[in-house]
Amino acid sequence: MQDDREVIAEVLQGNKEAYALIVNKYKGKIASILQRTLHHAHDAEDMVQEVFIKAYYSLPDYKPNHSFSAWLYRIAINRGIDELRKRKRMPSVMEMDVEVKDECPIPEEDYLVKEQQQALRQQLMALGKDYRTILDLHYLQHLSYREIGNKLSLSVDTVRMRLSYARKKLRDQLSKPKKKGGNPF
Repeated sequence: MQDDREVIAEVLQGNKEAYALIVNKYKGKIASILQRTLHHAHDAEDMVQEVFIKAYYSLPDYKPNHSFSAWLYRIAINRGIDELRKRKRMPSVMEMDVEVKDECPIPEEDYLVKEQQQALRQQLMALGKDYRTILDLHYLQHLSYREIGNKLSLSVDTVRMRLSYARKKLRDQLSKPKKKGGNPF
């Protein structure tokens, strides 16, 4: 298999068919990134195509001395973040999570689990996107510090520092008591 930089050079020289090698190599990973960002698989499918189209037209801006995969992943992450921002402005009924289970859970337990998951999601969304990304890559994608550094073009020390800070910030946010309602007295 050709190196990414060789394939990109071919594409930039006019061999548009060579881009299919890039798409086939990275489409699974891009779909995974978008699914985790958007929490809906059906939304991610369309955006995978959008990411590859944007990357194709942005290839002249790609700097070959940087990791291509990190560059491509950053395009995907940014596309997911843009979609989330758009959704905040225009809430939709289609975004509601509907789960059908064969077994009948105890409603209280089900409610508590969903409430905890929602609280964790809100706390994660309150973190900056750099810290959310670091947490996602390390804990959900199980990447090492070096792999994260390569994907995001960061040093291992920077990854370690951001991950440590993100964990601390998340821990602090989760330990703060929530204020519900006002004080009646």
